[in-house]
Amino acid sequence: MTLDSTAHIMSSIGAELAGRLRLVTPDGRRRQAPCAPPALVLVAHGSRDPRALRTVRALMDRVRETRPALSVHLGHIEIDEPPLPDTLAALGGSEAVLVPLLLSPGHHVKRDIPEMAAASPARARVAAPLGPHPLLVETLYDRLTEAGWPAGTDAATCRASAVVLAAAGSRDPDSAAGTRRTARLLADRLGVPVVPAYASAAAPTVPAALRALAARGRHRVAVASCFTAPGRFATQCAEAAPWIASAPLGDHPSMARLVLHRYDQTLAAPGTITEPALASA
Repeated sequence: MTLDSTAHIMSSIGAELAGRLRLVTPDGRRRQAPCAPPALVLVAHGSRDPRALRTVRALMDRVRETRPALSVHLGHIEIDEPPLPDTLAALGGSEAVLVPLLLSPGHHVKRDIPEMAAASPARARVAAPLGPHPLLVETLYDRLTEAGWPAGTDAATCRASAVVLAAAGSRDPDSAAGTRRTARLLADRLGVPVVPAYASAAAPTVPAALRALAARGRHRVAVASCFTAPGRFATQCAEAAPWIASAPLGDHPSMARLVLHRYDQTLAAPGTITEPALASA
């Protein structure tokens, strides 16, 4: 046997021994294998517009690219596949964090999603909605810029300009408060008034907000689409724009960062885990 081959054998033995020793604590007990982090479940509303599912899946892919070691799944509240109950059932009794792809508090976040989680076998926690948050405003700003909002304007142009923040709408007062907060943050970023308006269930509507701004001398008005993905409401609001309308938020990098922030925030909080549902007798 040559000296080189002997050295190779000794090196292999040493590497194998080192690997085995890493599995043992100093007092001789076997180390526990590191636990996988809880799964992240994106909870989308669902839409009859086929672009919505493509957009949400693109966002899911970006989240996976941002954090490759994390198990990321998708479930829908209604219409689209897979339904959230099916996604949670497939996870069995494992832990999961449900991140709603919704942009303010409301009935879905407070009631529908927690009830679906409670009825599932998963040990699940529900994160806060994506808005209000500075990362959401960053996405809104970038989408407006992509649509043609100028990087800089003079004082006279600013006095004639404004933005309508178009959101889905809800009868829940917390939802409206969240949208107003997002509007204020966007106004601070743009330096012009931003008026929240709604596609349904709340006032003012987008056309009403546009008329009110025109009456105040604001004729250069953009519509900022505060929707995660394309759909009927997003299309209707964009069609009402007298000037430019931004695209839905989609798979913008800041949206992926915001999803992961809500996931991490939920794990760090001393929240209640929804225990698995008991099987019926």
